[in-house]
Amino acid sequence: MNGRDAMNESGIGHPDAARFERRLGDPWDESNPLGVSAVLAADERGHVLDAGEALLDEFDLAAAFVPPVHGGGLHRVDHLIQLLRAACRRDPCLGFGYGMSSLMAAAHVWTVGSPPQCRYVAGLLLGKGKLACAYHELAHGNDMAGIEFAARPAGGGLLLNGRKEVIGNVGRAKAMVLFARTGEHVGSRSHSPLLIDPAGLPAGRFRQLPRVPTSGVRGLQLGGVEFLDCPVPQDAVIGPPGHGVETALRAFQLTRIALSGITVGVLDSALRTTVRYALDRTLYGRAVAELPLPRAVFVDAFVDLLVSDCMVSVGARALHCLPGQASVPASAVKSLVPRLLVGATVALSSVIGAQFYLRSGPHALMQKLVRDIQPLGYVHASRASCQLAILAQLPQLAKRSWGAGEGAPPQVFRLGEALPALHFDRLSLSAGGADPLMEALLETFEQLPVGSEESREIRRLTEIFVDELLELKRTCAELRPLELAPQAARRSYALADRYAVLLAASCCVNVWRHNPSGAGDFMGNPAWIIAALSRLAVRLGRRSAGMSGPLRSCLYEELVGRHRAAVSFDLACTPLHPGAGRTGAP
Repeated sequence: MNGRDAMNESGIGHPDAARFERRLGDPWDESNPLGVSAVLAADERGHVLDAGEALLDEFDLAAAFVPPVHGGGLHRVDHLIQLLRAACRRDPCLGFGYGMSSLMAAAHVWTVGSPPQCRYVAGLLLGKGKLACAYHELAHGNDMAGIEFAARPAGGGLLLNGRKEVIGNVGRAKAMVLFARTGEHVGSRSHSPLLIDPAGLPAGRFRQLPRVPTSGVRGLQLGGVEFLDCPVPQDAVIGPPGHGVETALRAFQLTRIALSGITVGVLDSALRTTVRYALDRTLYGRAVAELPLPRAVFVDAFVDLLVSDCMVSVGARALHCLPGQASVPASAVKSLVPRLLVGATVALSSVIGAQFYLRSGPHALMQKLVRDIQPLGYVHASRASCQLAILAQLPQLAKRSWGAGEGAPPQVFRLGEALPALHFDRLSLSAGGADPLMEALLETFEQLPVGSEESREIRRLTEIFVDELLELKRTCAELRPLELAPQAARRSYALADRYAVLLAASCCVNVWRHNPSGAGDFMGNPAWIIAALSRLAVRLGRRSAGMSGPLRSCLYEELVGRHRAAVSFDLACTPLHPGAGRTGAP
């Protein structure tokens, strides 16, 4: 370690993230209203951490959801993720509850909303108001085309009828985006999003449903709404009528990446909690941290966190640099990253053993983190829906790209480099057969050096993914329409999974290549990229063992060094409050 200052020299993280972490205070101080004890107490009551939301208001976080053209601070999606991740690192309910529902709703308006709608939503957010995104109906899950909530023409406006269920922040939202059926025909052009002001609805035509209790993220304000012949003006429709599914799939490219990205903070806290336990706990005459099995679990989780952050960071930057080709990476991120984060967090809980089940004491945070991270795999968009989104484009990608196109510009992978403005109107449903992020894998492979043993190993590992991509190209070029539908066999869904792993490999090797001096020179170290590619090769079934002993030792020292220096475990290496690195009972 070169110290806390050297760790964040790269400028990768949000410029206010370190200041936000300092304001959160010592997580292990029982008197801290933002500490772990307060987080657990709020969780037991099923309440949001009020002091945490007040701090987010102090930092004007809601303004970060508003594009600069509308007076806000959404300059960079990767920086927004970093700030929300810091909130999630302390309490997942802060990141999910305060941030994501408002961001999901607002993204529809920024994508296709009228100027008055944009001004209205910007004003609410800049005034620290909250939004709700009311899509979900329990009977239909992620099947947006099956939604029954209806908005029918009546008297020059619309009449709303139906229910929306399990909606975040719906009970305290200043405005909500509703997804409604506006046409009778079957298909994707029969629905529209609506922007609704609950305070302006007539009495007796609208009611809040009871709050929904949950086993995880207990502080999240989940509820529902019901409408009965409730009139709203025609100009409540966001964008062209009947284009709701298209609008959602464009807007959700941002939020699928953001949700996956902020959840990296949950694994960060889980890793910190278990490392702290292992350094302090003695078994068989030595610290748990000195035992081979816990060390292996720590290193695997650390590498999975880095892989996830590479994928999220590149995906977020692609929204700015490659908006027309961001649809497939967004689905791939939401398909793979939750599996990595949830799997690693659950594995870490085994290190704590029986104490993992305790809801009080110095390590009680772990049981909350495991509960809170579990919904990530299906909240907002399920893995199956993301697989289908990828699968639908694979034949076109195979025929027009993967050796026949142009690679992404280096700016996408240079994490500290400035980005162009995010243009929501340029987000596209289809990549048109172009896949510059995957093309970059092929281009980088051709330019990898072969001088040292580490360089040769990186090249050998990268070649595995190049070979897999060429095989995927041959297979996907021959897919028939029935093999791309929801009724497709498991083999088709597996192709989408393989694509996501190959994209993760491209993100990792290109982040390593284009950031040689990031994170106190750690990102230029061959150890982490060899470990990352090895882990991904195991996921493809191309390697039986992930990492060698010396490689694990190197990464373990990095991990423990970061813990003691009180910096985050992700690519940004954000300085935390110094108390985050201490061991011993709080």
